[in-house]
Amino acid sequence: EVQLVESGGGLVQPGGSLRLSCAASGFTFDDYAMSWVRQAPGKGLEWVSAVTWNAARTYYAESMKGRFTISRDNAKNTAYLQMNSLKPEDTAVYSCNARLSWTYYWGQGTQVTVSS
Repeated sequence: EVQLVESGGGLVQPGGSLRLSCAASGFTFDDYAMSWVRQAPGKGLEWVSAVTWNAARTYYAESMKGRFTISRDNAKNTAYLQMNSLKPEDTAVYSCNARLSWTYYWGQGTQVTVSS
């Protein structure tokens, strides 16, 4: 059974940091590119960041550059999203997905709330 399980979300004050994890199982993790997306209340899905299968390349949405860092550990079948300098507008459900060609797997998401 394919599973992507996110963790690490929570409530953080503006300017704070969180590290999200995405634990994968049921497929060959290091064949897949990994991405993070988010959905704020009342808004559509927003792509956040992506990393290639071997972590050779990373990509970020403009508003996340310099604040978020995506990484992966293929030995642990886990992807990460380090989020620094968080802002209230970063409040959203963050989900990871795995992609290989036209095959996508999705996690359920983890809530991140940035509030004082």
